[in-house]
Amino acid sequence: MRTLISTAFISLDGVVEAPGGESGHRNSGWTFKDVEFIPEAYEIKGREQEEAAALLMGRVSYEEFSPVWPDMTEFTGYKAMPKYVVSTTLDEADLVSNWGGTTILRSLDEVAALKETEGGPIIVHGSARLNRGLSDAGLIDRYHLLVFPLLLGAGKRLFSDTDKDTQKLKPVEHEVYSNGLQKSVFDVMR
Repeated sequence: MRTLISTAFISLDGVVEAPGGESGHRNSGWTFKDVEFIPEAYEIKGREQEEAAALLMGRVSYEEFSPVWPDMTEFTGYKAMPKYVVSTTLDEADLVSNWGGTTILRSLDEVAALKETEGGPIIVHGSARLNRGLSDAGLIDRYHLLVFPLLLGAGKRLFSDTDKDTQKLKPVEHEVYSNGLQKSVFDVMR
């Protein structure tokens, strides 16, 4: 079974929306404008590209990343690996041609089936709604969180507010940086 890893830039109050400057959000760009940049805090992002064997995202994140990431040197590791987009509305004609192979999955059941295949870890970037669904379905195995010392208030949250049984997490890596940023890696306990 493949490991499904959710990775996120997240505010202390759980907001994941618009970390890089997406327009239309009051606090857009909060990862870069509100916290001093310290390169060692982002080491995990490079490690994720080296360790991942596939990239999973929702339609909205795909539509935001696919015009930009294929040509960015920071994300060259993702260009060659298989990509999967969970969407009920995206068509093959909507996929970009310069980012390697991309497969559209129509349901969380198809994600569960993908996890049963051979291969290395699958990493989920962005995709707040997809992350909540994956978590509620018990499909996430690990969280890589860079927690920013900010309270943003409004915005999409990483974690669902669904009334469900307690989900225990085991901390496997943690570091706090001089700018207040915290790296927290958790395995989901089953």
